[in-house]
Amino acid sequence: MPRIPIIMPQLGESIAEATIVNLLVRPGDQVKSDQDLIEVETNKATMNVTSPASGEVVEFTIKVNESYSVSAVLGYLEVSVEEAEKRGLNSPPAKSTDAPQSSEPVATTNQPSAQTPPAKVEPSVRGLPVPAAAAGASYMSPRMKARMQELGLHAADLSGIAGSGAAGRVTIDDFEQFIAGIEKKKLSQASSMRVAVADAMRRSWTRPLATVGLPVKLDVLLAHRKTCDPKPGPALYALRALSLALAENSAPAGRLVGNKIVHPTSIDLGFAVEADDGVLVPVIRDANKRSLTDLTQRYGELVALARERKLPPDATGGSIATVTNFGTFGLTWATPIPLPEQTLVLGMGAGRKVPCWDEDKGEFVPVTEANLTLSFDHRVLDGGAAGRLLSRVAELMEAPDKL
Repeated sequence: MPRIPIIMPQLGESIAEATIVNLLVRPGDQVKSDQDLIEVETNKATMNVTSPASGEVVEFTIKVNESYSVSAVLGYLEVSVEEAEKRGLNSPPAKSTDAPQSSEPVATTNQPSAQTPPAKVEPSVRGLPVPAAAAGASYMSPRMKARMQELGLHAADLSGIAGSGAAGRVTIDDFEQFIAGIEKKKLSQASSMRVAVADAMRRSWTRPLATVGLPVKLDVLLAHRKTCDPKPGPALYALRALSLALAENSAPAGRLVGNKIVHPTSIDLGFAVEADDGVLVPVIRDANKRSLTDLTQRYGELVALARERKLPPDATGGSIATVTNFGTFGLTWATPIPLPEQTLVLGMGAGRKVPCWDEDKGEFVPVTEANLTLSFDHRVLDGGAAGRLLSRVAELMEAPDKL
């Protein structure tokens, strides 16, 4: 009976590989077409590889917790001739009965040849415009570059080495001593998400970034929140306010590519969700066109999916700015870093009671206040434009009926 391969599919834009998490069936099991066979994990989500046809699972050629590239053979199914023909997976007859054809058919009655070890793959991040293999801006000799490439390291990984060469240059001997010292210490494997976050932040930091901030009063917002069902969080008010501010003028969210400013075509905003060993950024499309109630429902759905690592492709990547609520950690001020594909990130600190001078009463009165920060690519925005945008966001948040 014909055997057909189980292939690692393309699981999303810019996803080059996935890690095997769990085998959902065993060799010898009968499966149906499109039945889930293997659970895999990318940098952004957990997904399933399905069966290409109905038949019997013959074998898996993979190991759990190892990564395999797109189009890699994960195992084999044995199917009927009719099933193979129905799905267009039947192979042409061999020219000789003594040996199979030299080209590899999609389905064959011959035993599969021994599998070669999968090629080492580099982590990828959905939606990031710069290749993950891009190194930092630093002079390195060809020998040093070759050695770093062999070990999968970037220039940023050398920042802790004290160079002994001319003008403090890191020599190959310095590098090898550094590697030898690391191997003597306790090591743990970084998760694919941690590698992806680290790579994104490294690339973001190659740009000149700046941050502006101002306080926003939350008393009216908190009173408005009590009248809502479901109740949006303060950060969701900030996301809505940012969407309206950018809908009025989207230029601050433009990206500099060469000598051109690329303006956004829609107000798609991301928001940071803490996950195990990293951060995910679900995206709400056309946030300016959604009501606060609609945003609250969608926000809750995406938070739950993000924590399960099951964000759908249409809710990842392609956003023009991110909102992050670092106040959930008790922080009052922070300088978040925009993603490489973005120019802006709006941050919100913890609310706290502070004295505020009341001109009518002629005395200080207590108000609830939080700090807003806007980190931005200084190549695209100057302090004035960033300040005006942040002031507009604060103005909208202090008038929640307009949201």
